[in-house]
Amino acid sequence: MITLTAENFDEQVLRSSTPVLVDFWTDWCPPCKMIAPILEEIDAEFGGRLTVAKLNADDHPEIARRYNVLGFPTLNLYRDGEVVQQIRGAKPKRLLLADLVDHL
Repeated sequence: MITLTAENFDEQVLRSSTPVLVDFWTDWCPPCKMIAPILEEIDAEFGGRLTVAKLNADDHPEIARRYNVLGFPTLNLYRDGEVVQQIRGAKPKRLLLADLVDHL
């Protein structure tokens, strides 16, 4: 899983040749901690077809604002530099995959 910052966001996400699922999270968010192992599993399972990345929204609020992230966790799926899916809140793995499958 990639750790994103303001410095590498555009290169790692917007210019990526594969879809990128970005987890906007914070340290103080219990649901963010609950979803983290699920995202690690998805990252391992979809290796070459999907990149999973994390962005600490407290450390990089300007990026969260840019994409209207108002609650945590928020998962944005980017393809060709555009948000094609936004998932708000923690969900079980099967529901997350159901939301993502059409974009992979």
